[in-house]
Amino acid sequence: MNENVYDKFSHHIGRYPCVIIAPDDAQLITGGSEERRKFLDALLSQLDAAYLQNLITYNKILQQRNSLLRSFTEYGNKDFPLLDVLDGQLIKPGAFVFNKRKEFLVSFLPLAKHLYNDISRLSEEVNLFYESELLQASFAELLNLNRQKDCLAQRTTSGIHKDDLEIELGSLLFRNIASQGQRKSLLFALKLAEMEVLKKEKGFAPLLLLDDVFEKLDEDRIGNLLNKVCVENDGQVFITDTNEERLRSHLESLSVNYQLITL
Repeated sequence: MNENVYDKFSHHIGRYPCVIIAPDDAQLITGGSEERRKFLDALLSQLDAAYLQNLITYNKILQQRNSLLRSFTEYGNKDFPLLDVLDGQLIKPGAFVFNKRKEFLVSFLPLAKHLYNDISRLSEEVNLFYESELLQASFAELLNLNRQKDCLAQRTTSGIHKDDLEIELGSLLFRNIASQGQRKSLLFALKLAEMEVLKKEKGFAPLLLLDDVFEKLDEDRIGNLLNKVCVENDGQVFITDTNEERLRSHLESLSVNYQLITL
């Protein structure tokens, strides 16, 4: 940075915030819990260096604990004193990450829900929840309670690496019943909420990249999305699309300055 070498690569995280929406990001809605944890961790890591360091520490110790649990079966030597040490080392960063996630999501999830309603312009009962075993018991209690299960599974079966963002439409799982348009609208809502949070914390709008995201969206949803990112947002936006006339028509209707390059 400015000809100075970083001591750690992690020091670069969050310096130049950027929000990307691409076709593969649909996994954030339809995929497993790992996708949603990655989204949350990437955002919080850009906002809080302490969060990033605790997350790195947690994952490193988690790997060591899982390796030890596998060795119990492979070599038949159950070194429980060492497991006690690793449990103690795992608890502190795990509790830190859990508390940061819980505190952050109190305001982030309602913001995402509000943005979803703005994009869809429909009255749909979409609800988002933070799911974590640590909401029911302390991390120390969970590790102690699940020790036998962990030994049999040869991995750590409880902790923040199991957290998820649960999404419901009505009382049913969103990913099971939502249409393509609804799924994309929720994806945009989560990403735009990310953009708003970064802008508020950094003091300037992050760069926004929209890569071929308008397929399977009706014209109203496209217009609502572009209004959000091109009119209400004062940052720089790059958009790729396969339908030049559609994109040009929407941008002209918004009366915004733009440069269109055809390839």
